[in-house]
Parts: sequence; C-alpha cells; structure tokens
Amino acid sequence: MDRNLTVKEKWQDRRKVIIRWSLGAGAAVAAVVLLAVLIQPSVRESSIKMAAADIGSIDFAVSATGRVVPGYEETINAPISSRVEEVFKRAGDVVQAGEPLLRLDLTAAQADYDKQEDEEQMKILRLDQMRISNRNQLSEMEMRIKIQEMELDRKEAALRNERYLDSLGAGTPDKVREAELAYTVASMELDENRQKLENQRELSAADEAVAELDLSIFRKNMEQTRRRLYDAGIRAPYAATLTYIVDEIGAQVSEGSKIAMLADLTRFKVEGELGDMQAGKIAEGYRTTVLAGRDTLTGVVSGISPLSTDGLISFSVQLDDESAPVLRSGLKCDIYVVYAYRENVLRLPSGTYYKGAGNYDLFVREGDRLVRRRVSLGEANYDYVEVVSGLEPGEQAVISDMSDYAKQPELRIRPSKKEK
Repeated sequence: MDRNLTVKEKWQDRRKVIIRWSLGAGAAVAAVVLLAVLIQPSVRESSIKMAAADIGSIDFAVSATGRVVPGYEETINAPISSRVEEVFKRAGDVVQAGEPLLRLDLTAAQADYDKQEDEEQMKILRLDQMRISNRNQLSEMEMRIKIQEMELDRKEAALRNERYLDSLGAGTPDKVREAELAYTVASMELDENRQKLENQRELSAADEAVAELDLSIFRKNMEQTRRRLYDAGIRAPYAATLTYIVDEIGAQVSEGSKIAMLADLTRFKVEGELGDMQAGKIAEGYRTTVLAGRDTLTGVVSGISPLSTDGLISFSVQLDDESAPVLRSGLKCDIYVVYAYRENVLRLPSGTYYKGAGNYDLFVREGDRLVRRRVSLGEANYDYVEVVSGLEPGEQAVISDMSDYAKQPELRIRPSKKEK
C-alpha cells in the first residue's frame, strides 16, 4: 500500500539527484579540460635550449670570415729567361737560408755578361783617351796664352818707347798711334784666348762627367746582370718550407715567372673579408677574436685593404699567439672584430637565432608555458646579444631553433623524461 513520503525523505531523494548531476557535470568539465590540454601544442623541455637574460658588459663586434695563412710568404721569380737544368728540392721540403733549390741554364746569360765586360773596358779606354786629349788641348791653349802675354809685354814696351821718342821730338804721332793700336789688339786677343781657355776647361770637364756617368750607368747594368747570374742559381733566402717549385727538368721559364714559393709555417696570421657596408666598424689596432676550429684565439687588425672587391673589404689579423697548435695554412675561421664596449647591458647568450639587429619573435617562459613575444635585439658579439626591449632581467627565452613552431602563439612545456 502506497504511503506519502515525508518531507525529509523527499529532500534526501532530491539531494541524490543533485549529486548525480553534479558528478556528471564535473566529469564532463574534466574531460573537456583534459582534451584541451592534450590538443594544445607542447614541447619537451629537454629538446629546447633556454637562457636567462642578465645584466652585464658586452663587447660589440662585427663578424667576418677568414682563413689562416703563413705569417710570411715569398715568391721566387725567374731572374732570366732560361730553362731548368737541375732541381735540388721538392715541394714540402724544409730548407735553410742559402740552400740551392734549382739551377737554370746560364750559357746565354754568361755570354752576355762577358760581352758587357768587354764593352766596359772599351768605355774605360775611351774615357782615358778623352782625358788625355782634353789635357793636350788645354795645355796648347795655355802655352799660346803665355806666348801672347809675352808678345803683349813687348808691344807695351814698344808703345812706351814711341811715346818717349815723341816727347823728345824724335818720333811722330803716327808711330805712337800705330803702337797703341798694336798693343790694344794684342790685349783683346789675349783676353779672348783666356776666355776660350776657361770655356774649354768647363766643356772638357762636362764631357768627362758625361762619359763617367755613362760608364757608371753601364756598370750598374752590369751589376744587375751579374746579380741575375747569381740569382739564377736559385737559393732559399731564409729558413722556411718550400710550398711550390718548378720541378720539371728542361722546362722553359720566362723572366719574372714564378718558379718557387717559400712559406714560414712556424708563424701564421689570418686574412679576413668583411662586407663593405661594415667598413666603418673596423680599423687598424682593433682587437679581434678568431674562432679556429674549437679553439679561440685573440689578435689585432694589422692592415686593411683600401679597395673593395665584389662588395668585400679585405683585412689581416696579427695573432697574439702566432704558433698556436690549431693553426694550419688554409684553415677557415670566423673573426669577430670588437669596435665598441658597453656596461650594464641587458643581454642574452648568442646563438643561431640571432641574424642581426632587429625585432624577433622569441618564446619566453611563463611558468610551464612558452609564450611568443616580440623582442628587440641590438648589436652582438660571439658571446652575447644586446636586448633592447621585450625582456626583463631573469626571464628565460628559447635560443634554439623553433622554426617548427613559427605559427604557434603559445606552447606547453612537457617535462623531460628524467623528471617524470
């Protein structure tokens, strides 16, 4: 038989219904949250590299590419046109100063030098003949002047006699005038010959000077020929490593062509190239850091080319340690030229993410999430990048490659397997 439920029983039944519905709704919400969490993109923490922004000093540097070259190289060119008679060394040999490298055929060059020696003797004899001839000519002119001086004295005496006789009435005015005219003509002739003698002395001295200069020039040319003959026995100018040599016996070589190359492989320097747009950030004396393989070397800019080739400026770096074990001729390296220094700078460690000053979309850690944020970066060196805006000290940003998540505004951080 049915009976009416009490108020208490009705309330209990209603509470059971509410609890069932509440549990169902809670389960649905939990399922939705779980599904959202599973659908949201995520990245494992161990697969990314994060770094915290901090305050510190930074050397601003411009990057360049370079290669290691020997500290000193010398090219030996053929001093004469000839052919190779004998080769004493091979490429790769270590040679000492003065050691012969190869020998050229000197037959034609020696014959030419012998001919020049004969010509030198002829020039010497001609100069001696000129000097003797000039002395004879000057001696004759001096003797003629002495005779004229004596003749002038005689005419001067005759003039005095005629004047004396005329004063006594024993002479005539015509004879006096005749004696005066003879004396005047002789005096003028004497002055003329004296001037001729002086001119001849100067002319003879000039002719002899020209001949002596011609002989001196000829001897200098002979010395060059003699030097070429000596150099034709190709020798090492200093202790070094022979990196190239013409090693084919009988090969024809022309004057000035390269026949050997020496390099000092105990000391090295770095030749670098930099875009000419960055030319204003480099100068001689600037400190540099060179990354050669896994080693880091320091040095200074020792020279800059004034020319731009294909948009590149060439420069050289003098290393502090020129004999570092890592250095090898031809080794490619990265060069960082420090052009400014600043303290109290907000900075991030350098990485592949940095492509130059500008704005970047970096993932910044916020709890267990990575949120994409616009960050402005300034100048950089091989260690740090200047943070202009977008980060605060202590905040962590992802500095590894995140190109796979370029379109994601937010990522969930999954703990590494070791942390589970």
